[in-house]
Amino acid sequence: MNSTSTPIVKDLVLVGGGHAHVTVLKRLGMKPVPGLRVTLITRDIHTPYSGMLPGYVAGHYDYDACHIDLGPLTRFAGARLYHATVERLDLNNQQVIAGDRPPIAYDLLSINTGSRPNSIDIPGVDEFALAAKPIDRFLGRWHALIERVRASEGSFRVVIVGGGAGGVELALSTQYRLQQTLLQAGDDPGRLHYSLVTQSDGIMFMHNPGVRQRFERIFAARNITIKTRQQVCEVRAGEVVLDDGSSLPADAVIWVTTAAAPPWLTASGLEVDDTGFVRVDTSLRSLSHEQVFAAGDIASLPDPRPKSGVFAVRQGPVLAHNLRAAATGKRLRRYRPQKNFLGLVSTGNQYAIASHGNRSWESDQLWKLKNWIDLRFMNRFNQLPEMEPQQAPQLASGIADAAAIKELSTMAMRCGGCGAKVGATVLSRVMQRLPDERRDDVLIGRTGADDCAMLAVPSGKVMVQSVDYFRAFIDDTYTFGAIAANHALGDLYAMGAEPQSVLAIATVPYGRERVVEETLHDLLAGALHTLKPSGAVLAGGHSSEGMELAFGLTVNGLIDPATVWRKSGLKPGNALILTKAIGTGTLFAADMRGKAKGRWVDAAIQSMLVSSQGAAQCLQHFEATACTDLTGFGIVGHLIEMTRASGVDAVLQLDTLPLLDGALDTVAAGILSSLQPQNLRLRRAIQDIEAKALHPVFPLLFDPQTAGGLLAGVPQENATACVNALKEMGYGASCMIGYIEEPSDQQAPIRIE
Repeated sequence: MNSTSTPIVKDLVLVGGGHAHVTVLKRLGMKPVPGLRVTLITRDIHTPYSGMLPGYVAGHYDYDACHIDLGPLTRFAGARLYHATVERLDLNNQQVIAGDRPPIAYDLLSINTGSRPNSIDIPGVDEFALAAKPIDRFLGRWHALIERVRASEGSFRVVIVGGGAGGVELALSTQYRLQQTLLQAGDDPGRLHYSLVTQSDGIMFMHNPGVRQRFERIFAARNITIKTRQQVCEVRAGEVVLDDGSSLPADAVIWVTTAAAPPWLTASGLEVDDTGFVRVDTSLRSLSHEQVFAAGDIASLPDPRPKSGVFAVRQGPVLAHNLRAAATGKRLRRYRPQKNFLGLVSTGNQYAIASHGNRSWESDQLWKLKNWIDLRFMNRFNQLPEMEPQQAPQLASGIADAAAIKELSTMAMRCGGCGAKVGATVLSRVMQRLPDERRDDVLIGRTGADDCAMLAVPSGKVMVQSVDYFRAFIDDTYTFGAIAANHALGDLYAMGAEPQSVLAIATVPYGRERVVEETLHDLLAGALHTLKPSGAVLAGGHSSEGMELAFGLTVNGLIDPATVWRKSGLKPGNALILTKAIGTGTLFAADMRGKAKGRWVDAAIQSMLVSSQGAAQCLQHFEATACTDLTGFGIVGHLIEMTRASGVDAVLQLDTLPLLDGALDTVAAGILSSLQPQNLRLRRAIQDIEAKALHPVFPLLFDPQTAGGLLAGVPQENATACVNALKEMGYGASCMIGYIEEPSDQQAPIRIE
């Protein structure tokens, strides 16, 4: 979680994690702009480097070698990372619309989302073809294609559509990989048959004749048929139909045609060219909206260039300078695209052809040069320097206008006590924007002007109540609000209660009125997103300003007192069932240091967003006798509470514990939560501690969890059916992690198998 004492004056929103934006983030990390809040909205947490895609497809690189991890990079840049898909822009109100989350406001917007293959109006492409872009989707389906080929018998026919550099490289790299796959399986690579279809006069039509001749020779040597001056007009199961009425048999079709823009650019009202790309001037600024910039494939330049990652990379430094300049009122820099550039195109095996102007070369040494250039580029973003936090940041010169300076000048004298409350006008606007959910047993809620909420408890029920409150650990305010609400509700689900109402308490960082309002709204909107399916309503709360974002909720639930789960309900013979994987503590400790992979952190966030409401209902159905939600004290801390209250011993089976991806890696690296040392004091509750502590999973027994799963005791005869039912409900990590036995004569109540 990025924390700074500098108030937020302007918002820069980056849409997409393309090649230009990664340079922007790196430069902002090296030299921040105090007062400028940066937000990256991206569909992909790991952004692929297009120059290394053919090498990855061919099997020369692993996933991490050719992807830039946006998680550590955004943390290094001090930026917020929103994992979402942009649907449109509200240019009048300067907002980005992304999914069901609240709109994201901007003062400056930059778009670098890349393009997609042009398959408009061609039937069957989406259903039957494997499109090269978006790259992340291509890679997932590519691995499925490898398995299809491995499992196939007889001839397997692959058709590549597109004769540019992308189509040529993918034809050669996919053929090489599939042939190697068959050879390794003891199969005949000769049963692979490749064809390439292009509407141009030949392949590599944008390169010089020498390059084209070299690739034509290689295609002939690799038995790849080239069909020129033909266009695919339909893709069907098992064939592609050409514009002359003929067809080609195809067990797989890979689509690598000219680039197309996403439709939301035009629909949002930006000025675009005839193909839908954002028209920009020489400073990469939109011709129609001066607050908007665009780079890479998505930008249409005054002096057009091919849609190539080479140009996006070169635009990065100019874009970084111009966004900084636009934020601080400085002069913009002109982007001057190079007329000639060195193109290095791989041939599948570790061999490459070079193109520069009218000249061409080929050799294995050129592939080594390309490899060195690509790895050097990737290391710039995946091997980040350690940065010392600024001790006393000041606003960047020019970022605040006169009105902002006047508004911020009062911050040094902000009051404490009730004087620190969020202003009534801001609070009123936030409440009006939030949905007003009601219940009959909430007699006075947040819409009333009274000092307290008034709640009714139905006959035959009692109210159970709990409270949770903690600092933000992620920079996505909406998602943090959703997780915090989920975490708080876990206490109710652990007792078998029905959520009824909540009171919220929020501390939002000092800032301009607009920023405070958006932060509070997003926080509460995230919480309400979690609360709505639970049936609980927001009955009231309190808000204040402070140095950093923090949020908590008091949760109220209703239950028949005869059916309450207590921690004292464990019985000898119970199976211990855990409904979620563990590891959030170590993963977010690593994330704070920039040492966790983005996909690890994203998977942990997705786990924390999963409600335990359905799990509790399932455990009730299978007659669980005791339950708790796994939170800050870790498995051992919570299990000690249960065993002591129940007068039993517990056996844990470490090899069965479900672990979040990356948790073992970060623990092995010695990265642990700051609460871990206190939790570790409870290790004396484990028998034969010296021997068991050597197990690699052992530290995770003490890992504090946020919005963790339910830990329950279930009769042994019901355990297998219960786990299967949980998995069917979507709790895929659910498993039996041990069992309960009669108390022994040992002082320590927990034994590890």
